[in-house]
Amino acid sequence: MPELQEALGTDVDVTVFRKLKELGYRTSYSHRRAYYTLKDIALFNDLGLWAFRSVWFSRYGTLINTCEAFVSGSEAGYFAEELDNVLHVETKAALLNLFRGSRVGREEVTGRYLYCSVDAEVRQDQLATRQSQEWNAAVGRGVIGGAVPDELRARIILYFSLLDEKQRRLYAGLESLKLGHGGDRKVAEFLGIEAHTVARGREQLLSGDFEHDRVRKPGAGRKPVEKKRPK
Repeated sequence: MPELQEALGTDVDVTVFRKLKELGYRTSYSHRRAYYTLKDIALFNDLGLWAFRSVWFSRYGTLINTCEAFVSGSEAGYFAEELDNVLHVETKAALLNLFRGSRVGREEVTGRYLYCSVDAEVRQDQLATRQSQEWNAAVGRGVIGGAVPDELRARIILYFSLLDEKQRRLYAGLESLKLGHGGDRKVAEFLGIEAHTVARGREQLLSGDFEHDRVRKPGAGRKPVEKKRPK
């Protein structure tokens, strides 16, 4: 504003805004709306955003309106930190105001608030997509050792119980390898097995030293008991 006042030879804000209105202008949603640009200058990307240096403008206008548009139109809703990264500003306060004003909804997912549409049907679709994304991400980074949804944890335990001894050992070893240092203990605690069993599975995977068609190596397991013949 001081720069515009100097350029127009006035110290009155209203005079500046009158001139800007004649030309057609936009106000930044970053930097507390302190910057202005002409509508013809802003070349918005596919997200409806445009920046000059570190100053950000939105097709939707204010930060509040931009957050609402992004959340309502998203496939899987937004956590505040995700929207921070997309919009390049802090959005927590804006999202909270939107929620309090019933302009967006929110649901707790893995201990955090997911902001989503106020439309119940759209919100359910967003939650389903988000849950699928969270599970896929958990599987990709190793489902054991981090924050795992209770339903996914139950399914992992069920799956583990259906495996035979060798498969359980190798699966546990694989998850330990994903976790790195301390993985044997974490996997053992999660699955309710001995840490040395996890370590054995991990070592077998690394060395390739296991039978492909046997649960145990030849000679492993309990020794056969000889039947005594009656005298």
